[in-house]
Amino acid sequence: MIQPVILSGGSGTRLWPLSREQMPKQFLSLLGDTSLLQQTLKRLEGVSVATPMIVGGHAQRFLLAEQVREHHVTLVLEPEGRNTAPATASAALLAQQNGDDPLLLVMPADHVIEDLSAFQGSVAKAEALAEAGYLVTLGVVPTHPETGYGYICRGETLEGGYRVAAFREKPDAERASELIAQGALWNSGMFLFKASRYLAELAAYEPHVVSACEAAVAGAHRDLDFLRLGEAAFKAAASVSIDVAVMERCRKAAVVALNAGWRDIGSFDALWAAGEQDAEGNVAQGDAQLHDTHRSLVVAQQRLVATLGVDDLVVVETNDAVLVAHRERAQEVKTLVASLSHAGRVEAQQSARVHRPWGHFQTVERGERYQVKHISVKPGGRLSLQRHYHRAEHWVVVSGTALVTLDDQVFWVSENQSTYIPIGAVHRLENPGKIALELIEVQSGAYLGEDDIERLDDVYARPDGEV
Repeated sequence: MIQPVILSGGSGTRLWPLSREQMPKQFLSLLGDTSLLQQTLKRLEGVSVATPMIVGGHAQRFLLAEQVREHHVTLVLEPEGRNTAPATASAALLAQQNGDDPLLLVMPADHVIEDLSAFQGSVAKAEALAEAGYLVTLGVVPTHPETGYGYICRGETLEGGYRVAAFREKPDAERASELIAQGALWNSGMFLFKASRYLAELAAYEPHVVSACEAAVAGAHRDLDFLRLGEAAFKAAASVSIDVAVMERCRKAAVVALNAGWRDIGSFDALWAAGEQDAEGNVAQGDAQLHDTHRSLVVAQQRLVATLGVDDLVVVETNDAVLVAHRERAQEVKTLVASLSHAGRVEAQQSARVHRPWGHFQTVERGERYQVKHISVKPGGRLSLQRHYHRAEHWVVVSGTALVTLDDQVFWVSENQSTYIPIGAVHRLENPGKIALELIEVQSGAYLGEDDIERLDDVYARPDGEV
């Protein structure tokens, strides 16, 4: 039996402002109507697999749970991102807890694969090699000399694949062409191997990573729908990738060719290449009007975006940020985000729509001593029983019916009705209905930060100061 392990802890900062630290790219519907994570789960259909295990970050836990609520999965939370080797080691240890030794199919949550049949065929070839004791990686058949990917050089032929001769880091254009001519494959970051084989190899080269993960799994505990790894132990693991920790050192590594329309949407240039281009080579999403524009990507999320007389641009508009960049420099967006973070700009990490376990909110307007939010509470959602010391709130219900607790009162607020929450009042907002509760919240006060919340009771067991 194959145990899928989906790694969902990445941040995807090269796709800012679409992707943020609190809303990484795997949760976005960049190509199609479903998110990249949901597409990753979808491609497992038709393959005989165990319940998928998703390893994700603490900060995105409720967003993760919301996106997979229609799937039967196991959700494992990393207290801190430590790269792919510790995440996979923890998954391998968890998969062995019942005395099993399954094959782990390790996949990032943010890839695109167009030909599911071809993907499943490559997995079947990799399965035979993994059963024979090989640590197998899927190598993508290149379509062009790409400088943004690592390469895998093929060695002797095996049944269904090849021995790995060498791994090559991201090359320049000339070297990429040479590698392709030699038959090298793109490094996809997808693997298939027995849990025991991976742990044995990792223990040989990075024993402290294995011991840290063993302690983290031993200290794991249930929290709602999540399994939380032991915090201190997991943070003690070195931050290292599977490639560096194991695959580049392993004597029994194999590669299976994958020719399935694979794409790693790791930059806006990649998103442009994967999109549906018009006659001028442009890719447009949303309300975009392009005139005398060529080979450009234009994403309009909130308003009309028009271009005139420009070529090879990336223009991305969200409700709180606009990015304009040359398409050939799209890989440098990560550096831009780092400078925004250094400057203390909240837009670097947080999108305007902020997800919570009960729903989401979005800032509509912000000024000195006031803030306006659109709040959406899903059916059955309950905000914590709380109070604020620096702000008052006025709620206006737009759609649905709210059940409001205000000190010792409990009452209903229906559409077109409102209520006022004074500073220091104990209050709670609930949606007991069957449709989403939509309301406008107007905050006023000397301090309007999200950390001005004292939680008195919370069904989601969040401590004060935690989202």
